[in-house]
Amino acid sequence: MSMIADFYGGKSILITGATGFLGKVLMEKLFRTSPDLRVIYILVRPKAGQTLQQRVFQILNSKINMQMKTQRPHELFEKVKEVCPNVHEKIRAISADLNQNDFAISKEDMQELLSYTNIIFHCAATVRFDDHLRHAVQLNVTATQQLLLMASQMPNLEAFIHISTAFSNCNLKHIDEVIYPCPVEPKKIIDSMEWLDDAIIDEITPKLIGDRPNTYTYTKALGEMVVQQESGKLNIAIIRPSIVGATWQEPFPGWVDNINGPTGLIVAAGKGFLRSIRATPMAVADLIPADIVVNLTLAVGWYTAVHRPKSTLIYHCTSGSLNPCNWGKMGIQVLATFEKIPLERAFRRPKADFTTNNVTTQYWNAVSHRAPAIIYDFYLRLTGRKPRMTKLMNRLLRTLSMLEYFINRSWEWSTYNTEMLMSKLSPEDQRVFNFDVRQLNWLEYIENYVLGVKKYLLKEDMAGIPEAKQHLKRLRNIHYLFNTALFLIAWRLLIARSQVARNVWFFIVSFCYKFLSYFRASSTLKV
Repeated sequence: MSMIADFYGGKSILITGATGFLGKVLMEKLFRTSPDLRVIYILVRPKAGQTLQQRVFQILNSKINMQMKTQRPHELFEKVKEVCPNVHEKIRAISADLNQNDFAISKEDMQELLSYTNIIFHCAATVRFDDHLRHAVQLNVTATQQLLLMASQMPNLEAFIHISTAFSNCNLKHIDEVIYPCPVEPKKIIDSMEWLDDAIIDEITPKLIGDRPNTYTYTKALGEMVVQQESGKLNIAIIRPSIVGATWQEPFPGWVDNINGPTGLIVAAGKGFLRSIRATPMAVADLIPADIVVNLTLAVGWYTAVHRPKSTLIYHCTSGSLNPCNWGKMGIQVLATFEKIPLERAFRRPKADFTTNNVTTQYWNAVSHRAPAIIYDFYLRLTGRKPRMTKLMNRLLRTLSMLEYFINRSWEWSTYNTEMLMSKLSPEDQRVFNFDVRQLNWLEYIENYVLGVKKYLLKEDMAGIPEAKQHLKRLRNIHYLFNTALFLIAWRLLIARSQVARNVWFFIVSFCYKFLSYFRASSTLKV
């Protein structure tokens, strides 16, 4: 028997961020391994025209396919419905808004949460790198503080697990499993966000975040400090995953449902939008599959509740120290996979090069990104359609600029607590809740990742692969034709304007003529 799976049986679990990518994988694993758990409470933001039950239905089932007009099961929860047919009855959606000071939870719902909750998994956060500091503080810092206050009033709470990020201290080269202090106290930041206007916040943001690249990493570091300061007598642990990617094994390889992080780059490269990226090929791509993060999270929840460590333990969930894979190797494998399983209706053939300095980056952005977008938009205007490619390309380039900090650096994360926890697990738990990243085969994982993007995110039919390959051949022929025409036009203009070019051209023609004459003469003599 799995001790971890048995532990969650009969438990009432509160998950924030359950509608997000990681939250869905966490719920799926909980239901599949502990189908006899009592209930999972999820905090759901009200949406106009949708009931809470409809929101739950959206999590468990895919949206309607508008072409087929049929309802299809959501792939992620297919296995869950086999072992837990009444799964929809075990999800209790609570109307809540983390932007509100009290989460806007009704008195009845709050009382139920306070009375019955045994475990809290705090996954909710804003992951936007360019988010306004006020909003990032509210979701990543203030909401964490308020959830801890709620937790302190729960008599049956056994563990509070906070999901942070390995990049909360990315201004350091080597990062230990400790909480690092920020120059300004979180309480002062929270208080100032309540009365400062946006213009002043915009002005002081660069000074506050210092040598961190964005408001996301800064506020996640503040959130960790809040956990440390407000923990009181709670059993708390912090998990720091690096770049969360598609699933490795569970519930099946390659599942992903959003375009955050590397997924967006894979889509952009596969569709032919992304042709050049400023990155260090030898820098470690510290990617971590979502199911590894979830397995560690559930193991940490069990260990924290059962063994009750004397202090708040931090667990790094990273791959760079134990099983590194660099961006160059990853890029090569992604492009190689596109040769076998291309995406449909690509704008151009998949091809992406690494640049290493600002000058070459600006050049290739102009030549490979902006210029083709402008030409395509001109074509759309000529055919009476609305131009959209330039806007899309500008958005892609903005995203790339925000990612440059992370794809040009490598970090060293200590993993003492993570390895300690692994040693505490029984052989069965090590199998069922496997978070040993050393077992990951990167080439196989990346291929499944690309396949998952095609199947689960883009909803493309595998039967369309032959047509997609034909489309890429047509794009290749158009590319050769365009380049040939461009060369001939440029050469013709050059000959017309330059005597040196004409002399070179006449020399080449004369040389070719003499070579052919010699070849013919040689052939005649041999005969």
